[in-house]
Amino acid sequence: MQMLFRECAGGIIFCGDKVFLLQNEKGEWVFPKGVIKHGKTSAGVAVERAQIEAGIDAEILSAVGETSYEFYSITRNAPVCNRIVWFLMKAETLDYKINEDDKKIKKGGYYNIIEAFDKVTYSQDKSLLNIAYRKLKEL
Repeated sequence: MQMLFRECAGGIIFCGDKVFLLQNEKGEWVFPKGVIKHGKTSAGVAVERAQIEAGIDAEILSAVGETSYEFYSITRNAPVCNRIVWFLMKAETLDYKINEDDKKIKKGGYYNIIEAFDKVTYSQDKSLLNIAYRKLKEL
């Protein structure tokens, strides 16, 4: 059985000292992200996913790092590896609007850094959040 590799991009979006998180259909707290398709750039996809998933207009400040995870896709009947390039992003307002058509998103919101560390589900995402927050403070 061949593993499928998917290149993805996402954003760790700050507005002031608050960071945006989404809760997915599995109850996991994550950052907005999506698959890079049709010759799009990773930066373009990160900006686009912030808009599509959360209605947030955010700009990229810098790259933060990369993560990857594997799962079994029942629909594809194959193992999948998502490799994600992450960007530190900044929004000018705390406005957001969760995409209610996306059944994979339950809810979302901006949280202060302490709350966000408690909520974020995966340890690699906690590490990303830590790196992104430190970079934000340096800018």
